[in-house]
Amino acid sequence: MSIELEEFEPGRWRVKRTRHEKQRSKNLPLPFVISDIMEPTEQVDGKFYTSKRQFRAVGRSLGLIEVGNEKLKPKQRASTDRTVKEARRQSIKNAVEKYKAGHRPQRP
Repeated sequence: MSIELEEFEPGRWRVKRTRHEKQRSKNLPLPFVISDIMEPTEQVDGKFYTSKRQFRAVGRSLGLIEVGNEKLKPKQRASTDRTVKEARRQSIKNAVEKYKAGHRPQRP
């Protein structure tokens, strides 16, 4: 048994295999296909769905949000003013110093 090698880059070799050109795209080595079929899953309307598209359409029509697909709002800072930042730092520093000194607020 002999193994035939092919040079795919200068100085780099690999085992020569038969390639199926129909399976290949110009940009990707193999096509990437995500199936619409899933295990039967119950939606809140009490029906079971095997199609991801139908499952999501029912959820959207009922106002549900699919976890992982929701669009998050960008986080906004409380303030960009330098004096506000410095006041916040000083407030935190004072609270830490009081805590280290043994001061504990009274609980109602």
